[in-house]
Amino acid sequence: MRISPSKKRSAIALGVAVALAIPAMSTAVAATKKFPKSLPAPEYVNFQKAKAGSGKGLTLGYISLGDSVPFVKLVSDSIKKEAKRAGAKLEFCDSQIDAAKALACAQLFKTKKVQAYLNFQFDAAAGPSIYNAGPQVPVIAIDISQTPKQVSFMGANNTRAGVIAGTGLGNLIKKQFNCKYDAIVLMESPGVGAVNEARIGGNRQGFASVCGALDLTKVKSIDSSFIEKAQASFKDALTTLPDAKVILVMPMNDDSALGALAAAKQVGREKDVWVMGHGADPTSWCEIKNNPQWAGDVAYFPERYGEVGIPYLIQAARGKAIPEKLQVNHVWVDKSNIDKYYPNAKCS
Repeated sequence: MRISPSKKRSAIALGVAVALAIPAMSTAVAATKKFPKSLPAPEYVNFQKAKAGSGKGLTLGYISLGDSVPFVKLVSDSIKKEAKRAGAKLEFCDSQIDAAKALACAQLFKTKKVQAYLNFQFDAAAGPSIYNAGPQVPVIAIDISQTPKQVSFMGANNTRAGVIAGTGLGNLIKKQFNCKYDAIVLMESPGVGAVNEARIGGNRQGFASVCGALDLTKVKSIDSSFIEKAQASFKDALTTLPDAKVILVMPMNDDSALGALAAAKQVGREKDVWVMGHGADPTSWCEIKNNPQWAGDVAYFPERYGEVGIPYLIQAARGKAIPEKLQVNHVWVDKSNIDKYYPNAKCS
């Protein structure tokens, strides 16, 4: 979210591209040609604006996880902007956090003769069936792996991001409490599969690097996929921790962290909760700047996802091999440096 919703891993999609209107002359993947084998993945890729006219003649697709989610809306706007810059036709379809709607999006792409598409949908297990329902063309998965039906995974390096976040929280707790705490709440999102395991695992690993191995007797895991669920789940968790005064929150995304804060405020316990986040998009800026109990965020730069997704999707549509992972370069953002990365981050 956030989820930013990352989620899942790589595999090489092998298949046949959709037949094109002018097969002999098309610059997209030929209908009888297998997709090129993916290239080895660098640690991260740089953002690059789409070259003007580079997508001319192509029909590309994008399945949004759900534009009602602030992080996702930033991703969508960036993808639309870069597709327009490239001169490609973009078929946009919002799955509204619903695998059945994502499948319908893929079916629509088949009728629209989409030549390659980006898939940012929530249910990792549904990825193969969604792919099979659509055109058999190159697909880049965004933040949630659609394995094995993808030529590349784009977005978060979830383990690395988790380590950065956990380290940031650990540094704050070491400074404030010499690494002593009453409880740790892991705010997980099981539906996203391997992304959840990597990001939450990274959170734990990063925190342990500062404060030592987690005291498992003090660790609680809850399901908090989106902000409303996070708020309800965390409120329930607080009832089981009536005497805890230092509760550390290790979330999947900023939605989860914000939900935890909202729940704590609802019952008058906001001073008991210490958090960090994943995203660093506008919903968390005020917390980063003004809340001393919000350690900081790992930046994912969703507002620039289109600068990765569209240039590489165009390459894939034209039959070129692309890296099996297209991961962003995460950085730690707190009140000391937020203005460097987000100079327009205004907060009252």
